[in-house]
Amino acid sequence: MTPARTALYDRHVELRAKFAEFGGWEMPLQYEGVVNEHTAVREGVGLFDVSHLGKLSVRGPGARDFVDSCLTNALDKIEPGQAQYTLCCDETGGVVDDLIVYLRSDDELLLVPNAANSSELARRLTEAVPKGVEVRDDHRRYAILALQGPDCDGVLSSLWIPAGHSYMTFVDAEYNDIPITVCRTGYTGERGYELLVPWDDAGTVWDALLAGGEPRGIQACGLGARDTLRTEMGYPLHGQDLSMDISPLQGRSGWAVGWSKPTFWGRDALLAEKEAGPQRRLRGIRATGRGIPRPGMTVSANDTEVGQVTSGTFSPTLRQGIGLALLSSSISEGDEVSVDIRGRSETFEVVRPPFVKTSPS
Repeated sequence: MTPARTALYDRHVELRAKFAEFGGWEMPLQYEGVVNEHTAVREGVGLFDVSHLGKLSVRGPGARDFVDSCLTNALDKIEPGQAQYTLCCDETGGVVDDLIVYLRSDDELLLVPNAANSSELARRLTEAVPKGVEVRDDHRRYAILALQGPDCDGVLSSLWIPAGHSYMTFVDAEYNDIPITVCRTGYTGERGYELLVPWDDAGTVWDALLAGGEPRGIQACGLGARDTLRTEMGYPLHGQDLSMDISPLQGRSGWAVGWSKPTFWGRDALLAEKEAGPQRRLRGIRATGRGIPRPGMTVSANDTEVGQVTSGTFSPTLRQGIGLALLSSSISEGDEVSVDIRGRSETFEVVRPPFVKTSPS
């Protein structure tokens, strides 16, 4: 199947992006290099096209209660104008997807899942939806532009786009009569915003952000830098650190489960696992030498296999190898483990993410 393309594909070609297939979409992997783009976000500002992410609208009387009965987190924790990280699980407690829910009102929510899982989430919600509530796939109705980095507020302010609102909140605005939803969210650990704009207007807003950020050295950034940035923060990636085989408790995402809620998909299985205690947990690992971990590599302790690397990379900020690994619950922070890197044993310390301190507020 031919990968889909976002509304900004031609812009990426003009910027000489290198492309890769991601979640069924042909996306820019990098423009001027992953390290340069990574550093731009950590020290200044970067702009990502993340329009491949899904967009599902849930509307109708009782929409909020319906979504709350399906997904793990408790929607009564937030008010209209706020967003929440949550999970969709199946009856075994496996993670179908992790996503962000934007609450507009009790009768209107926007769900932003991962690209590869958007159709499956839509299918599950549609099969369970009560009469009077609609689940609509708006994947190609909106583009999403992620402006991330310490200088992002200045870029938005230069365009008279609202900035400065609290983390995990959103406001509606306009840029030259183009409606924009400005969300204080992101996947980099830095201060940042994700802008939902009409699909056909994405190019106009993209151009304006790059022009407005030029005095601040803004860089277009690809998914390569997005991956190194999120790994430095210890943020999980579905399909690697969370999956149908890696539960929220195993994947360090139990905080996104409303344990006292009377119902959500996978509740009984997750409560049972919580009571018994998970047999493995996602941990951070940091190289003590020059080793760079990669997904699928074996992790051992005292010559005994104790798990596998799920995410691993070279940290541009720390200049050393870091990763996330699903390890036996017998392994604790501060322990020393070894990773088999192409037949060579490299030593790593088990640590608690994030690997890098940031100031996102």
